[in-house]
This record gives sequence, C-alpha cells and structure tokens, in this order.
Amino acid sequence: MAFLRPTYEGNASEKSMAELTGYTLPAGSCLDQDKGFQGFFLPGVTIFQPKKNPRGGNLTPPERATNRQISSIRMRSEHAIGGVKRYRIVKDTIRLLKDGIRDAIMETCCGLHNFRLEYRPWHYPLSQILKVSTPKCCSVEPGVVSTH
Repeated sequence: MAFLRPTYEGNASEKSMAELTGYTLPAGSCLDQDKGFQGFFLPGVTIFQPKKNPRGGNLTPPERATNRQISSIRMRSEHAIGGVKRYRIVKDTIRLLKDGIRDAIMETCCGLHNFRLEYRPWHYPLSQILKVSTPKCCSVEPGVVSTH
C-alpha cells in the first residue's frame, strides 16, 4: 500500500470521499479507478476507468476487451486491499472513540501488509509491488483514456 486517505465512518460514495480528501497527483500521472468514481477527475492526470454498460444495451467487443485489460491491472490493487483485510480489526466495527485511532489502525495494518510482502521467502521487491518506476496503467489502449 502506498496511499491512504482518511477513514470515514458509515456509508459514503467513493467519489464524494475522494473529492472531500482533495488529494492531488503530479501532472502526467496515471490513475486507475473503478466504476464507483464515475465523474471524478484530476487535472493533468490520465484516468483509466472501465466503461459502464449503457442503459438497456451492452458494450461493444472492443470496449469489453478494454474493460478486461483495465481489470487485470486493477487486480493488484484489489489483492492488496484483501491482504490488508486479513487483519480482522480492519473489517470489524471499531468501537474505539479516540480521535485518529481508526486512521492509525489502518496505517498499521497497511504497514504490516507491506512488511509481510517484503519478507516472503520468494520476496517480491516493494518497487515491483508499488509499480513506482513504470506505471503499467499507461499501456492501456487509448480508447478509454479520459484526460481532463
């Protein structure tokens, strides 16, 4: 895990939480986001997001292929989220009321997840996991790229 936003209690849409956080990325960055962020954009950032099915219709075969390609890239993020959720305290209702405790718990669990990955016997280098050097998202077909 390389980026965490502040935690929010209860149900809220991902898009509204992202807008409230107000985070920025450097110009020319690639951002992979799922369908829950429909309508969210950052200036100067290339966004890769699967297309939704139109009402009463289906996607064309090239659009489905592009969605499949984007999904294969997002798979690493989803696996990381699942790895953090191994720590039961992240999944369960936290009844601790001290300010900042939920954020501290999430940061600790993400750190433990990164530590677990770093010290596996087959050892994936952390730079490979985080894809810092060459973002794979920039290799997706330009048909779904939206730059705002």
